Amino acid sequence: MNFLDKAIAPFAPSWAANRARARAQIKMYEAVMPSRLQKAKREGRSADNALGGAGQSLREQARWLDENHDLVIGLLDKLEDRVIGADGIMVEPQPLNKDGTVNKELGDQIRRRWASWSLKPEVTGIFSRPEMERLVMRTALRDGECFGQQVIGRIPGLVHPNSNGTAYSIETLEPDFIPFNLNEVGKGIKQGIKHNGWGQPIEYYKLYDHPGNATGIRFKTKAVPKERMLHLAFRRRLHQVRGVSILHGVITRLSDIKDYEEAERVAARIAAALGFYIKKGEGALYDEDPSTNDAPRKVDIAPGMIFDDLRPGEDLGMVESNRPNVHLSEFRNGQIRMVAAGTRSGYSSVARDYNGTYSAQRQELVESWDGITVLQQWFIAHWSRPVFRQWLQMELLNGLEVPEEVDQSTLYDAVYLGPIMPWIDPVKEVNAWKERVKGGGASHAQWIRAGGKNPQEVFRQIIAERKFFEENGLYFDTTSGDESEESSTGIDDADGDGSTNANSQE
Repeated sequence: MNFLDKAIAPFAPSWAANRARARAQIKMYEAVMPSRLQKAKREGRSADNALGGAGQSLREQARWLDENHDLVIGLLDKLEDRVIGADGIMVEPQPLNKDGTVNKELGDQIRRRWASWSLKPEVTGIFSRPEMERLVMRTALRDGECFGQQVIGRIPGLVHPNSNGTAYSIETLEPDFIPFNLNEVGKGIKQGIKHNGWGQPIEYYKLYDHPGNATGIRFKTKAVPKERMLHLAFRRRLHQVRGVSILHGVITRLSDIKDYEEAERVAARIAAALGFYIKKGEGALYDEDPSTNDAPRKVDIAPGMIFDDLRPGEDLGMVESNRPNVHLSEFRNGQIRMVAAGTRSGYSSVARDYNGTYSAQRQELVESWDGITVLQQWFIAHWSRPVFRQWLQMELLNGLEVPEEVDQSTLYDAVYLGPIMPWIDPVKEVNAWKERVKGGGASHAQWIRAGGKNPQEVFRQIIAERKFFEENGLYFDTTSGDESEESSTGIDDADGDGSTNANSQE
C-alpha cells in the first residue's frame, strides 16, 4: 500500500482495499493501460452502431478499389473462381422413394428443368445462373451484402424470361437499394429492415431505383416481405443487421500499396529520363565576357552520341538513381501476405507468385481452401438453397409430376456442390483417391465430385461409351471387361484393380 492508502485505511478500510485491488488488476493487464507506446484502442459500440456510421463509406471505398486497383480486382476474381466457379453452384436433386432409394427418373427430370431455368433466371434476362451467382458473390464480398427479390407469379409488366414458362425470377439488388439511413425505432425499422422483438426480419424497405441514378424514383421505398427477399450478408459480429465488406480490415493497407507502387513507378520514370550534367570548372578558366559563358547550351541526347563541346575546366557527370527500388518486391509481397490473411485468400493466388515446392504449395492451398469452403457454405445457405427450393415449388405448379412412390418429405432434398480444391499434382491426387476408394473410405461418387463433375452424368457417359465399344469391338487400356475379353485381346489387369493396361500384354 502506498502512503495515501495507509492514511485512508484506519478510517475507510474497504475503500483502501478496493484501491489496492484495482491497482493490482491494472498491473496484471498491461494492454488496458494507454501509454506512449500502447494506444489501447477500444470499440464499445454495438455492431449496428459501428457499421451504421462506417458501412456506406467502406462500401464505396471497396468499390473504388475494385474499379481501380489491379490487386483488388484479381483478389475478387479469384474468390469468384474458387467459391462459385465457371458452372456456378451445382445442384444434384436427391428425391427418395419410400424404400429409401433415390428416384432417378424424377431426379433427372428436375435436373433438366433446373438447367433450362438456369439459362435466364433473373428478371432482366441478361445473365445466366452462373453469371448471376458470380456477380452476387462479388457484390456481397466487396460491398458486404447483396439482396435478391424473388419475383413469383404473374407481375404486371413483367414477362419471366426463362423459356420453360416457370413464373419465378430473381431481381438482384445492390445494397444501396435498402437504405442504411432508414431508421424508425417505434416501428422496429433498423437500417432499412423491419424486425420483430426477437430481431427476426419481417420486411425489407426497397428503393424503386438506385440512389446513384441521375433519374428515376430514387427516394421512394416499398416494403418487401421477408419470404420474398434473399439477403446474402457478410457479418463479423453477432446482432449485426447489415453486412460489412470483406476488405474492411485491409482497405488502408491496399490503398498504401497502391500509392507506394505509384510513387515508385513515377520515380522510376523520372530516373529513366535523367541523363548527365556538366560540372563547371574554376572561374579563372572562363572568358572575361560572362555572356559567352552563361549562354545556355542545347544538347540533343541520342543513343550512342558523343558530346564534344566541353569548355576548359568542365567535366561530365552521370546522374545515378536507385530506382526502381530493389526492395519493392519484397515489401509488396509482405503486404500482400497480410491482405490475403485478412480476406480468406491464399497469398500465391493473390500475388500470382507460385514459386515453391509441391509440399509448400499444397499446404498453402489446403489451409486457404478452408476459407473457401466456409464462403461456399455461406453462399449455399443464404442463396442457392432458398432459390432452388422456391423454384422447385413453382415447378410443381408448372406441371412437374411426382410419382406416388416418392417420399414427399424428401422432394426438396439436394446436394449442393461448389468448385473443388484444384489438384497441384494430378497423378498423386488420383492415386490417393484410388487408395481411398479401395479401402472403403470414399465412394466413386465422391471421387467424381472431387473432380468437379456430376456423378450421374459421368456414369451415364461411361455406360454409353462402354456399350459403343462393345458393339464396335473397340478395346483400350481403359476398357474393363470379363476375363474372357481380356484373354482374347491380350490385355490383362496388371494392377489388380479392375482396370486393364494395354502396355502389359504377355
